[in-house]
Amino acid sequence: MIPQVVTNETITMISPNGINFPQTDESQPTQQRQDSLKKHLKAEIKVIVAIQIMCAVTMLALGIIWASVPPVPYFNSVFSVLLKSGYPFIGALVFIASGILSIITERKSTKPLVDASLTLNILSVSFALVGIIIISVSLAGLHPASEQCKQSKELSLIEHDYYQPFYNSDRSECAVTKSVLTGALSVMLIISVLEFGLALLSAMLWLREGVLTSLRM
Repeated sequence: MIPQVVTNETITMISPNGINFPQTDESQPTQQRQDSLKKHLKAEIKVIVAIQIMCAVTMLALGIIWASVPPVPYFNSVFSVLLKSGYPFIGALVFIASGILSIITERKSTKPLVDASLTLNILSVSFALVGIIIISVSLAGLHPASEQCKQSKELSLIEHDYYQPFYNSDRSECAVTKSVLTGALSVMLIISVLEFGLALLSAMLWLREGVLTSLRM
């Protein structure tokens, strides 16, 4: 018999054995959308993880340099706040672990791994937020420490006119120390803000991936 076209999507075939209604593949567009979304998710995660690990390594390097610097008079309080918290080390390790786990989960997306990545990224958000607060407190303490350094240098020099060159040198030493510490802390603050944003974005992506994984199960 001659096939009759009923609609643009469904074709009815009339044969001697009866009428067959071919099933339209309605699930194919949905599957294609899910595959496209998964590929887009993987690309986003790779970029986020690369930046996250790079920032974490930079943070760890700055922390090691910070810990290896000998005690600086009048600025020890600034050092102690950051070093006693352990944020440059613990925070950096948490960020690196979060990035490595995200890479593993991106390659083998199972529900336990997705849940673990989500949990670790939420932990990274918490660490980054605490780090931002600690570094901000350290930055705020630089100015009082610098003023105390200058006042101490002024009191130790009685004859300013005779020791004028040494006096200016001591004052500039306080200013240089403050500038170096301000630069280092500013870099750590920028990294912490980046880590906070990246970890929050990763947590949102893994949350979405977790929802998609649950729907596929």
